[in-house]
Amino acid sequence: MSHEDKAEELEHYMEEELDKKIAERRAGADGEAGSIITLDELEQERRSPRGTGNLFRPREDEFPPMPDKPTLLDFFRLRFAPANHVLQSATHALNTGQPERTVMACLMHDVVLNLIKVDHGWWGAQLVEPYVDERIAWGIRYHAALRFYPDEEYGYEYPEMYNRIFGHDYVPEPYIKEAYEYARKHRWYAEARLITVNDTYAFQDDMDVDIEVFTDIIGRNFKQPKEGLGYDNSPVAHMWRTIAFPNRPL
Repeated sequence: MSHEDKAEELEHYMEEELDKKIAERRAGADGEAGSIITLDELEQERRSPRGTGNLFRPREDEFPPMPDKPTLLDFFRLRFAPANHVLQSATHALNTGQPERTVMACLMHDVVLNLIKVDHGWWGAQLVEPYVDERIAWGIRYHAALRFYPDEEYGYEYPEMYNRIFGHDYVPEPYIKEAYEYARKHRWYAEARLITVNDTYAFQDDMDVDIEVFTDIIGRNFKQPKEGLGYDNSPVAHMWRTIAFPNRPL
């Protein structure tokens, strides 16, 4: 497993553990922490490639039906849920007075993990690009590369867990470094950097957030197609249909 694969695996595992802990608390479970699983053990547990989206993992229950003209809120409730990580990230941006487009970027920056995990920044930007301010899509695209690079001005430190996993001499792959260097010089650098900053506050197992909190912000910052997401003949309509119907064989 490459260093980048390990980083992705660890972050996805942290998000899954966050969802599990909050679900246990909501159900009134004891919430006792289970044994710590290693990355090697986690890799062995996978029944499908690590880059497979959450919706395509083996599951016992059926997907709830989508409405005929699904909105972004419908996708959050019926396909992205519980989405605790992005909801917490967006909440931190909102509570600290950041621009609405930053709140929106935080809300959307990881939802594509339900479809695919490989290079999720690029996929995530593509998923929302027709419907949001171009700065939102740009920030989502480059936030994944920026995670590996600290920025003292914005208060973003290189995650200590990366040092423990990769060692202090770790250097990201060339394409990640190139993406970072491009973004660092760009006038929209802050759009991506703020996503990484808010990300660090979004793993709290004692914090519940409902998507309804963001209804008005979504209304002002997401161009909902009247035909419904997946049916507007946009370049990414097929991606939304795939999320809506992950069990379709063709």
